[in-house]
Amino acid sequence: MLSITIGTRHQNINCNSYIWRQNKKTMSKDKKGVYTGIIEKDEQGNFFCGEYLLDYQYTVASFIVGDEINIKSVIANPSDKSYNQYPKKSRNFFLANDKK
Repeated sequence: MLSITIGTRHQNINCNSYIWRQNKKTMSKDKKGVYTGIIEKDEQGNFFCGEYLLDYQYTVASFIVGDEINIKSVIANPSDKSYNQYPKKSRNFFLANDKK
């Protein structure tokens, strides 16, 4: 985190408060996510949405096939088994109509 000390401690707190408010505005714009689509399941039992592999345990615990979701972030798929089919993976997604 950037912290600028200018004069008094009070000014430093105001600067950090400003940075936090700016980050909060950016985060609210990111609500739409990286991708919106429908959860599907392939022949190998993998859950996916578009080109993205979904975290298996999180999907089983919280969603069903056919749910519309928003994917907030993706990482490189660490699995050697499914990397060729799904090079990107997400464990950070939510129901598309959910207002979280």
